[in-house]
Amino acid sequence: MHIEQMHAGHWPQVAAIYSEGISTGQATFETSVPEWEEWDAEHVSGLRFVAIAENGRVAGWSAMSPVSDRCTYAGVGEVSVYVAPEFAGQGVGQRLLEQLISESERAGFWTLQAGIFPENMASLKLHEKCGFRVVGIREKPGKLNGEWKDVIFLERRSSVTGID
Repeated sequence: MHIEQMHAGHWPQVAAIYSEGISTGQATFETSVPEWEEWDAEHVSGLRFVAIAENGRVAGWSAMSPVSDRCTYAGVGEVSVYVAPEFAGQGVGQRLLEQLISESERAGFWTLQAGIFPENMASLKLHEKCGFRVVGIREKPGKLNGEWKDVIFLERRSSVTGID
């Protein structure tokens, strides 16, 4: 398996993995997969990756979104990591998140954040393993399928960039 930059040609497989995550009700407040152009515009170019399995299939993906357009938050990004169910538990998510962390630091990001539903234990463990810490719980910030959901808020502060 290898990690490479995501491009538009990966989108059909990336979108399918995203759709699988949406269908679990444990990954996001989103209820449908956007078109590539919309998704592309909302994510940081150069900070999106796919894990390609030996059979050429996309096994998972990671990407970063800016948290704000205010200049003071220029080095703060929100991460997303999704793994196809058949590749779960094989270290794909960790490799993708580690790549995203490394490349985001090279790009000058000093703080990464993630919002994870409490029932998504695999994602919580993955982020903590990669240096994220829980900084709080957002109590019922939104509804999913008519039900209020809490979100555990995690962040990772770089020890490489933004330390002066």
